[in-house]
Amino acid sequence: MGGEEISQVDVIEEAKRVLRVEAHSILDLAERIDENFSRAVEILYNCKGRVVLMGMGKSGLVGRKIASTFASTGTPAFFIHPAEGLNGDFGMLAKEDVVIAISNSGETRELLEVLPFIKRYGNCLITLTGNLKSTLAKAGDVCLNIHVKEEACPLGLAPTASTTATLALGDALAVTLMEKKGFKEKDFALLHPGGTLGKRLLLKVEDLMHVGEAFPMVSEKTLMKDVIFEITSKRLGVSGVYNGEGHLVGVITDGDLRRALEKFNDLLNREASEVMTRNPKWIEKDALAAKAVQRMEEYSITSLFVFNNAGDKLPVGIIHLHDLLKVGVV
Repeated sequence: MGGEEISQVDVIEEAKRVLRVEAHSILDLAERIDENFSRAVEILYNCKGRVVLMGMGKSGLVGRKIASTFASTGTPAFFIHPAEGLNGDFGMLAKEDVVIAISNSGETRELLEVLPFIKRYGNCLITLTGNLKSTLAKAGDVCLNIHVKEEACPLGLAPTASTTATLALGDALAVTLMEKKGFKEKDFALLHPGGTLGKRLLLKVEDLMHVGEAFPMVSEKTLMKDVIFEITSKRLGVSGVYNGEGHLVGVITDGDLRRALEKFNDLLNREASEVMTRNPKWIEKDALAAKAVQRMEEYSITSLFVFNNAGDKLPVGIIHLHDLLKVGVV
């Protein structure tokens, strides 16, 4: 680039300056939120179709991100590139859709060229521009002002503070709309089933518990040599202990085995009832998997027995910390 090297101190100060400029651009934007913003949210709330974002260049990239934020917070949305729209992509646009067009100058040629088609379709148009006297601003049913006093770029050329402010305003629209719609954590999880939050809010204990032949259980009269085989074969490091009525009365863990080795010289010939720990911890099968994690952490254990409900005495399965780790709940 042919210039002098910038010292480390200058680099740090320049970074701080950029962040301050961009932060101030958002704070200034917050002071300009008015009834136009309320009108825009109302239009979006009453939208029977989808929200369609449009923009060119950096504004287009910001538009894609805003569309993604809308979609992940309960408002169907997607992005159309204006130039591609003129070459067939407007087939994706329906009359019930609301269009959000972004241009800092408000005079972006490709956007202005699609305005007649948007009007012909009869779509509501929300515009985001830094020039309230521009063609785009005047064309919108609602115009939101994204003007910034300065760009963070020292040349004042690269979109920096303006794109940050636009992105923040898009977030404000999406989040405000989400609140107005009553969008909750469970709704978010349904749209993100593959994410950690989705798993924590959707997966239940019964989805992960071991049942049937995979459920380690022995009678209280079972000899310890057979108990050890049960624990080893089921690979959970634990076995439940039931009485003559099939009720869960105890648990034997690897820790119980180590303590029993110190206590009994003839451990293998002892009965399970002599080694087990009474009152094992449990959880209902319809509880969230995240609650099982919480309970394990509370008692510093790695497994819980599972019952149909709190009043039952017959366990239906067992859930282990490893099961929760594998699916990403932890």
